[in-house]
Amino acid sequence: MLDLIILSLHFLICFLISIAIWCGPKDVDLHSSSTETAELEAEGLTLIGKEDDIKKSQRVTAKVSGREVVVFYHEGKFYAMDSRCYHEGGPLCLGEIEDINGQACIVCPWHKYKITLETGEGLYEGINPLEPSPTPKWQSKGVKQRIHKVTIDNGNVFVSPPDFSVSFDSDYFAEKYKIGGELAIKKLSNSQAAE
Repeated sequence: MLDLIILSLHFLICFLISIAIWCGPKDVDLHSSSTETAELEAEGLTLIGKEDDIKKSQRVTAKVSGREVVVFYHEGKFYAMDSRCYHEGGPLCLGEIEDINGQACIVCPWHKYKITLETGEGLYEGINPLEPSPTPKWQSKGVKQRIHKVTIDNGNVFVSPPDFSVSFDSDYFAEKYKIGGELAIKKLSNSQAAE
């Protein structure tokens, strides 16, 4: 029995050390980059662009670990999520940001699905028919959109690679649009204009 307790404690300590290493500060070799092209940096972080450039544009789309991610700058904070809506793959980079119950939400331009920038929760307005006079209230569908960690270091914006140990509804459309997406469309338009 004592052996089992010691083994469990050893496992717990190793687990906590690995979390501390994973979440701890990162030493990153910094390079400048345009806001269109992301570069892979040390520790697996992807350089998205200069902090000031993204603040001016309010949003930028980039590839992170092969998938298209949109980075938003809204009310003093950076957020990153899969660029395609979990519902039908709408381009979130074209959506408007609304405040819903104190939460910043991106509204998908295709079907008006609302997704919190902070957590990736899908929100909907519903009523409880058992209430005497039901009034619509905002409720969560749960986390539907994959969120990516944003790190600011030395005036540069980095995004961490996705953690695929957990799956989200948006993963389907992130995979579907891996080859296409807004970046590919933009590059295609630029190459056609050059001809």
